[in-house]
Amino acid sequence: MKKILLFTAIFVFLSSCSSKPSKDEVLLEEKIKRIENGLQPNLQINGDSVPNYRIEDRLKELGIPGVSIAVLNNGQLEWAKGYGFADLSENRLVTHETMFLAGSVSKPVAAFRAHQLAEEGIIHLDSNVNKYLSSWKVPDNEFTANQKVTTKRILNHTAGLTVWGFPGYDKGDTIPSLPEVLDGKGNTDAVRVYKEPGESWMYSGGGYTIMQLMITDIDKKSFPELMEEHVLNPLGMIFSTFENPLPEKYHSLAATGYREDGSEVEGKWPIYPEMAAAGLWTTPSELLRYVQEIQKVYQTQQNGLLKVQTVNKMLTSGMKNHGLGLVVNEHTFEHTGADEGFKANLVAWKEHPVAVVILVNSDNGSIVQEILLSIAKEYKLPGIEPMVRTLRIKSIEEREPLVGTYHFAQLGEANVTINEKGLQMEGAFAEEPIILLPETNTMYFDRENGIYFTFVVEDGIATEIRFLDFVGKKTG
Repeated sequence: MKKILLFTAIFVFLSSCSSKPSKDEVLLEEKIKRIENGLQPNLQINGDSVPNYRIEDRLKELGIPGVSIAVLNNGQLEWAKGYGFADLSENRLVTHETMFLAGSVSKPVAAFRAHQLAEEGIIHLDSNVNKYLSSWKVPDNEFTANQKVTTKRILNHTAGLTVWGFPGYDKGDTIPSLPEVLDGKGNTDAVRVYKEPGESWMYSGGGYTIMQLMITDIDKKSFPELMEEHVLNPLGMIFSTFENPLPEKYHSLAATGYREDGSEVEGKWPIYPEMAAAGLWTTPSELLRYVQEIQKVYQTQQNGLLKVQTVNKMLTSGMKNHGLGLVVNEHTFEHTGADEGFKANLVAWKEHPVAVVILVNSDNGSIVQEILLSIAKEYKLPGIEPMVRTLRIKSIEEREPLVGTYHFAQLGEANVTINEKGLQMEGAFAEEPIILLPETNTMYFDRENGIYFTFVVEDGIATEIRFLDFVGKKTG
């Protein structure tokens, strides 16, 4: 009965009691239809016509089983809807109640408890986390002689820690304890300090796993239990859980994860003992309850479950636009997530009472940005724009100096050759050839995602290639 009453209260996109829908219901339905039929590719090339996609057609084209969307407007859940399949073999459809793994969107929710502990005076965000850890300690080394790993630095990824993310475990695997994960006895390297804390930014799921252990050492309860008590239930996220493996009582609601080739994830979904970093099971509507609370405190500057001072610090942008648990841009605060077989995106506007959560049960999350573009256009929201590139055809003679073999210290070797309109890159870090199209003589972009690849040319010959934070030296 509790569940029925809850969803009757929060889910506004339901059948009307009357035979004739109200004007507001008609307008909302029209709005949703425009969003559903107005998807456009994120990468757009100047001069090319821009297609419009229907969401159901796009799911099929991209090989994505299902997606769930929820939108907060004027501080309230305005609509939530599922599309496609939660499980293909069971012919089970996605609904607004379907649960998904949220990937790294787990991090800002887990951060909520760390901020509560700081407000209660139990921890200090700038103190050495080893002060609060009892079952395991961060090993000191030459990098921690002058600066320490702190909760604040874990939250904004400046703690100098290793292990970017976690692959999860399959059903039937031996699941390591958290200290075993941190010491490299699971399926990832040990989490260690590899540069001076506070020096620079590097994303670290390993850091959030240390924070998870710190919180459990303090609260003397399992992480799912303490998060339910202190965070999920107070926020009204009563059908979300950090429990891993996922308890059987949720299996009928859980989406099955799928690989890019359409195959099921082993055991239908992975298992994450690294719960703070990647283990939250939830729905878009439930995640919006977290967003609603943060957004309300920030926009009204009135205390809520967290104090105004705390939320303001959370949403202060630091290195690489990271705040204390969330990514903070000019117009939005947000976070993305990727678990094995799942993708997630949470976006909330700082100056508008609007937020969106999109969850997908596939490794292919390319539809997420297309949906965001359509929603931002419909609601006239800033900060979400397509990636626009300009194609300028170059002759073979102009492209020839860029051909060769490049060695990336982190990624291995890549071979660059001439392609029909640009260049083609093949290497150990790319499962399929990357097609690069020219924008200038030395700047090319990935035809699939628009990422820039910049060639450094000396005396008419390329010496290296740069993309994102990677540099490849030409070796042949």
